[in-house]
Amino acid sequence: MIISHKYQFIFVKTKKTAGTSLEVFLSQHCGESDVVTPINPRVEPHVARNYQHRFNPIPELALRLRSGKSPKPVLQDIEAGIAFYNHLPAFAIHARVPRRVWNSYFKFCVERNPWDKTLSYYHMRRHDSDQPLSFEDYLQQGDFCLNYPYYTDISGDRVIVDRVIQYETLSQGLSEVFQRLGIPFDGDLTVRAKADRRSDRRPYTQIYTPKQRQLIETVFAKEIDLHGYQF
Repeated sequence: MIISHKYQFIFVKTKKTAGTSLEVFLSQHCGESDVVTPINPRVEPHVARNYQHRFNPIPELALRLRSGKSPKPVLQDIEAGIAFYNHLPAFAIHARVPRRVWNSYFKFCVERNPWDKTLSYYHMRRHDSDQPLSFEDYLQQGDFCLNYPYYTDISGDRVIVDRVIQYETLSQGLSEVFQRLGIPFDGDLTVRAKADRRSDRRPYTQIYTPKQRQLIETVFAKEIDLHGYQF
């Protein structure tokens, strides 16, 4: 994730949506006082900065307790001295930055069709696994790449960022956002991080069985409802 005081934006990182490529691109334009969280493993020429410092935990602790959520993530971050990290949800960012920053900075993220996103996430898991992993076995494990908790309130009911860019029209969406923010962009992020993990490039519509398709429709019902995705 990135908080840019130079350009007055907050980038909320979701999963399997070119987030790492975006971070690498944006980090090159960010100022020295901007918050840029680490990427592991590091991708050149990305440089992390200003993510380790103290923050007031009371607003987030109160929010979590009112919502029945565990305070453990906040306590762990206090102990580690880390205020911001890669996939910090928007509601937590809101609680950890000054009110004027949250209210005045442009907040955005990227989302992706859940059937395509799930397939991409499977290939990442398969690439990182020491054991063979079929797509059906992965689906049965129930480890799904749900992104809506990153850009909604703590209840998951309300989108709290200003713009959710669609991955399917990423270049157009980024052009519009970057033009608004004054960030130079020629339509190419130049870095395609983690793009080598997917060997099967067939369209997802050719891979899913009817039962698998229905499973994703059920699991990702909220994201489908929020964005109107179709198979």
